[in-house]
Amino acid sequence: MRKRKFIPYTIEQLEIINAGSEGKSIARHNDKVIMVDHAVPGDVVDVRVNSNKKSFSFATIQQIVKPSVDRVDTFCSHFGLCGGCKWQQMSYPAQLRFKQQQVLDAFERIGKFPFPELKPVIGSENITYYRNKCEFSFIDRKWVNSMDELEAMSEDERKGLGYHIPGRFDKIFDVEHCYLQHPLANEIRNAVRDFGKSNSYEFFNPYNQEGFLRNIILRNTVAGDWMVILCFKKEDQEKREAILNHIKEKFPQIAALLYIINPKMNDTIYDLEVNVFSGKDHLIETLEDLKFKIGPKSFFQTNTLQTQALYGKTRELAGLTGNENVYDLYTGVGSIALFVSKLAKQVVGIENVEAAIEDAKINAALNNITNTHFYAGDMKDVLNDELIAKHGKPDVIITDPPRAGMHPDVIAKLLEVAAPKIVYVSCNPATQARDIAMMQEVYEVTCVQPVDMFPHTHHVENIALLELKK
Repeated sequence: MRKRKFIPYTIEQLEIINAGSEGKSIARHNDKVIMVDHAVPGDVVDVRVNSNKKSFSFATIQQIVKPSVDRVDTFCSHFGLCGGCKWQQMSYPAQLRFKQQQVLDAFERIGKFPFPELKPVIGSENITYYRNKCEFSFIDRKWVNSMDELEAMSEDERKGLGYHIPGRFDKIFDVEHCYLQHPLANEIRNAVRDFGKSNSYEFFNPYNQEGFLRNIILRNTVAGDWMVILCFKKEDQEKREAILNHIKEKFPQIAALLYIINPKMNDTIYDLEVNVFSGKDHLIETLEDLKFKIGPKSFFQTNTLQTQALYGKTRELAGLTGNENVYDLYTGVGSIALFVSKLAKQVVGIENVEAAIEDAKINAALNNITNTHFYAGDMKDVLNDELIAKHGKPDVIITDPPRAGMHPDVIAKLLEVAAPKIVYVSCNPATQARDIAMMQEVYEVTCVQPVDMFPHTHHVENIALLELKK
């Protein structure tokens, strides 16, 4: 039988009852879940249902009949088009409340293990301009509201530099002001775009993979040093030097001005050579009294000030006295390992990205820390009997895996090792709850501490302390 074509329809006076994933909010209508963009729990709205799935539908707001007490005015002109800051229509206290609930729901519905009352979520001191890294893409035909608008523009007016529209590799809207990174990022980005346009540089075309200007990456430290990485599709020395000199002269705050030639079909820079045009090839960031060397390819938490809160709470829950043997799994550039090292006897860090481990060793040397050991390789292979025999059984294990959580073989090894404490740091409470459920016969959860690293988004970090059952 031919599938019946879906016909969009309207629901009037729909009450929004909860916050959902990906920045959407949740309502119910005729026993079906309705996912609504840009709504706030407590809103009463008229919506247009645009697509239908078996158990839920997607809808957009047509009219706000009665606004929620938690609804606030949005501050960004790109709201609704941009994929970031999807919760800025919601007051920050409400955001924290729903993030807390997200962790609670994951532990209750997925984990289904006993746990104590959650500690209040630690909010971010800065809720705008908090990121230390942003990346933007050049486009020869920026996203506009209509073809008529585009056709009225000159070739140079059509060019843009900004973010991808969610789910589209080929659609980029021009960003005038972004509230994620220090305002100087806006000045640098706009100056680079305007120079390219006024000099008729070719902006990238993702369809035919042609153009000259491709991407720009901006990084900054709390102290105010900046790194700018300009990515070109091809080499043109005269044009390249002209735009880089323009950036250098206009922005003396840039401590590392770098460039990359990327002729590939994708935007990743990790397999490409990075060239220094002026200044250094790195920045130095500080957390407490620790210094971290940040290169163009280095991973580092993007909310520096809130990272101190996250790592400080992690160290506190580890309960270190100076005599403990600590294993730091998924150590990255060794940031947590170094953060806890002064209160530990020894820290063993493991990470599958070899370049990150090299950075970890450099950072240890930079801080004259000698009680850390770092290993690169697949976690389920490196965390083995031989390593434990060499460095001793851990008293505390800190694990901070990617969003997918830990491999079952890693969890099996943790159960076998049976360290007295595991401090589980996660950027995904759902996979964290799943992993802890696999350990609940051996470990009990004694503390749960959510931390907000990304204001105006639905994302939340969570720290769980697991202690060996007696």
